[in-house]
Amino acid sequence: MSQHSSAASDHPRLEVDDVIVVDKKRVRTAIGGTVVGNFMEWFDFGIYGYLAVTLAVVFTSDLPEPWGLLVTLLGFAISFLVRPFGGFVLGPLGDRIGRQKVLFLTMAMMATATALIGLLPGSAAIGLWAIVPLYLLKMVQGFSTGGEYAGATTYVSEFSPDRSRGFWSSWLDVGSYVGFAAGASAVAITTAITTSISGENAMVEYGWRIPFLLAIPLGIVAIYFRLRIPETPSFEQTHAAEAAQEIGSDDPLARQGLRGIVRHHWRALLIGIALVAATNTAGYALTSYMPTYLETEVGISNLGAAVATVPVLLVMSATLPLIGKLSDRIGRKPVYAIAAGSAVVLLVPAFLIMQIGELWAVMIALFMAAVPVAFYVAISASALPALFPTASRFGAMAVAYNIAVSLFGGTTPLFSQALIEWTGNTLMPAFYIMFFAALGLLALLAMRETARRPLLGSVPAVETPAEAEAVVARQDDDPLIDTSTMPLEIRRP
Repeated sequence: MSQHSSAASDHPRLEVDDVIVVDKKRVRTAIGGTVVGNFMEWFDFGIYGYLAVTLAVVFTSDLPEPWGLLVTLLGFAISFLVRPFGGFVLGPLGDRIGRQKVLFLTMAMMATATALIGLLPGSAAIGLWAIVPLYLLKMVQGFSTGGEYAGATTYVSEFSPDRSRGFWSSWLDVGSYVGFAAGASAVAITTAITTSISGENAMVEYGWRIPFLLAIPLGIVAIYFRLRIPETPSFEQTHAAEAAQEIGSDDPLARQGLRGIVRHHWRALLIGIALVAATNTAGYALTSYMPTYLETEVGISNLGAAVATVPVLLVMSATLPLIGKLSDRIGRKPVYAIAAGSAVVLLVPAFLIMQIGELWAVMIALFMAAVPVAFYVAISASALPALFPTASRFGAMAVAYNIAVSLFGGTTPLFSQALIEWTGNTLMPAFYIMFFAALGLLALLAMRETARRPLLGSVPAVETPAEAEAVVARQDDDPLIDTSTMPLEIRRP
């Protein structure tokens, strides 16, 4: 990290060789190799969400009617409960040994666990014991996922040039929502084919295994891509500076363990938790909870829910790079404000329109609900990692993201449905999301704008050598450049 001094002359000087010039081809390779992991993670969410009723029959056939589905859905909840533990272990490990190595590990764990679910015996073979290996594999998935998104966002933000970080990083969440749509589509197509061949019980008898087993070829491709991605230049530079200098643990820019992350970065952690909670209550309502809501409260069939949801997710995914590019122009904070503001304005009308119950009305409502989600998720991968310094970014992201997702994101379906049952008001999911949108707006007041500036604890990242020379030439006058936070040695004349 930098050697701090109260004297302005002791601030390190930036030279052209210090600036990272990012080759666009390498950026594409790096981001493509990261996107496949998010695709796999959300592919599993899509499968498990749309197969929940079928899996209840397969794994809990000995339990009475309501309990079987609850026990199956508990597997989804368990994976979220394990996520913080995965983050607490894998996040600091990624700060110590590198982003690429940990991202390879999370990908291998996730793909293997998903595929193995497709090979499990059902309760017809071993009774209620069938649920135990299912829970164990969901725990493995949750543990690996605890490092996946934190690591992936850290990786893509560090690999992106400063001026276009919003655009490049937004592709990560394109993979997320296309993956969910692919999972839902895989279930719908498998259901249609197997039932036409083997009758109505085909999915319970064997069809449910097929979407999970698709993780084998998908996982091989994803692991291949993960092996090819390079380490981020920011990590390598910071790691080298850390090895060359003796840095005290009291320096907030130094690499910290979990205790140090909380002690030095608690404000940024709270901002991140609030923004992640706002993002994921809206996001999980649109994905994980919507099939249940459409079936139970609106009366749309499971297949109808998939038909309505998948096009909305695909269109929304296509807009994410455009919103990411917008955030590079106007800043992350205004885009977050648009997201939270549109959640407050659009969600109650969206849920009211949904109650009409016709497919056209449901699709209009889902598009309205997707607007705030699009503005939230398009900038998550560029805005959230920028809250933390490079040396501790993976670990701090893992803490903020996984605490928020476990407490608020993954519980959105449960709390939304419970609030409806408690109050009898089918608009309660909208009010639940709006509450967290309001918290997100409050967090924005304390958030520093990070668009177009170097990541905290990193040197500038640009696209051309000419840009590097321009950055160095204007370093004394550019308010976006603070060399005191960069891993540079003080060079005296």
